[in-house]
Amino acid sequence: MSGTRTSGSLLAGLHETRTSWGWFLALGLLLILLGVVCIIGDVTATFATVLVFGWVLIVAGVVELVHAFRVHTWSGFFLNLASALLRGFTGYFLIRYPLAGAVGLTIVLASFFFVSGAFRAIGAGMLRFPRWGWSLLSGIVAMILGVILLSQLPLSSLWFIGFAVGVDLILEGISLVTLATALRHIPERVVLDRAA
Repeated sequence: MSGTRTSGSLLAGLHETRTSWGWFLALGLLLILLGVVCIIGDVTATFATVLVFGWVLIVAGVVELVHAFRVHTWSGFFLNLASALLRGFTGYFLIRYPLAGAVGLTIVLASFFFVSGAFRAIGAGMLRFPRWGWSLLSGIVAMILGVILLSQLPLSSLWFIGFAVGVDLILEGISLVTLATALRHIPERVVLDRAA
């Protein structure tokens, strides 16, 4: 009985989602356009990303500071206070020195790519699960990307973050466009017949 109810609610949700396929398509195309703009203006997009990240940290720091003083009798007061100050100061320094912030973020990302790629490649080689070669290749590519970013510092910090944001926006836009076209091609009659 509950399986029928769940199936009916899923189909009703599919019907609602199908009727707004145009919004998914518009959002996907907008994200693709923004991604292309970010890739073309990668330096500007890098600085914009660093500044936005800095402001987000400042706002989060202020909210956590208010929270710390609202619950000042709690034993975690000093932990909340320290976290709020760290976020606030980090956000301030990212906004005040965006070039240094971009270099710092690029170092963190490059290190992440190298270490996670190494773990992925070593894990794939040791476990040898089905089609492990793709995971090995993915790990090796991530390690190479990390090495390239680190070896080209500080120049790579000017373009990489904006480029990465642009690629992410394009991929997200493509996924929304493909979702919209898939929703558009579901026959209305089939969705309504199965929901009934």
